[in-house]
Amino acid sequence: MGLEDLQHNFLTGTVEELVKWARRNSVWPATFGLACCALEMMATGAAHYDLSRFGMEIFRASPRQADLMIVAGRVSQKMAPVLRQVYDQMVEPKWVISMGVCASSGGMFNNYAIVQGVDQVVPVDVYSPGCPPGPETLMHSILTLHEMIKSGEITRRRAETGRGAELHLDAPGPKVAVGTPH
Repeated sequence: MGLEDLQHNFLTGTVEELVKWARRNSVWPATFGLACCALEMMATGAAHYDLSRFGMEIFRASPRQADLMIVAGRVSQKMAPVLRQVYDQMVEPKWVISMGVCASSGGMFNNYAIVQGVDQVVPVDVYSPGCPPGPETLMHSILTLHEMIKSGEITRRRAETGRGAELHLDAPGPKVAVGTPH
């Protein structure tokens, strides 16, 4: 019985699995809030939801220190080149979460000034639904992204197509309005 017959455990794992584990557990998001969804993104980063459990305790102000862009809110035509510049300055591998219906499809703003989907500017890996999506929905999107990083699906798909994973999530249950008793 050789080493190839042993099941992988913490002593006998591949370097590739170790790299996927490290990437999954140390995703650093860039600060990029554009509209009302940014308030929900800030709430997710606060102490009540504790993103530090997932290795994401600090939103980075510099794109060179971040590998996750959470596009929170509507993207105007003027902001699109800036968003692309920030994305291009991020380190590889990098991922994008489109937070909210405005970022994903333009939302109710069907006019010339708003980009009708951030996927026209950057490749999106996970679409987070809602108007605005709550912290629970964003955390679900982050955990979905973590599983995709762990499986290696994102890096394979991006290498093959040059696009993101384009995963659409279902909204988790009714959203409780802010300021109302739970």
